[in-house]
Amino acid sequence: METNSQNLKFFIVDDDRFCASVYEQYLKNHSYEDIICFSSGEECLDELHQKPDVIFLDHNMEDLNGFEVLKKIKRFDPNIYVIMVSAQENIDTAINALKYGAFDYLVKDANVCEKMTETIDKILKIREEMSQNKLKGFRKFFSILF
Repeated sequence: METNSQNLKFFIVDDDRFCASVYEQYLKNHSYEDIICFSSGEECLDELHQKPDVIFLDHNMEDLNGFEVLKKIKRFDPNIYVIMVSAQENIDTAINALKYGAFDYLVKDANVCEKMTETIDKILKIREEMSQNKLKGFRKFFSILF
């Protein structure tokens, strides 16, 4: 299980440097090493070629609204897990985030970091199941061939 966590690449996108560094430190304390912080949506979009697995995306940023960034990330690669993080506990914002393809919606509160690791655990479980299903698919395929 530990080895699986090492190969996740994270982007943290937040124009609040303090928030971004708190998240980064928290992830590093949970032995995630591959983390890049961006202070704007534009910067994040310019670096998508680095193929992040998970993006924590602040909803309310100066340059590009989080939804715009989310849509562009999903157009670039629908398989990136985008977790929208917002200071507002607004049900419409949450619903729209999910509608535009966010994997989860977290409210910036005292427990936001714990919620991040819970979400990462969910992603790891999904990835694990997907890779096992691929193996099952290969096995079926080979049993037909031989």
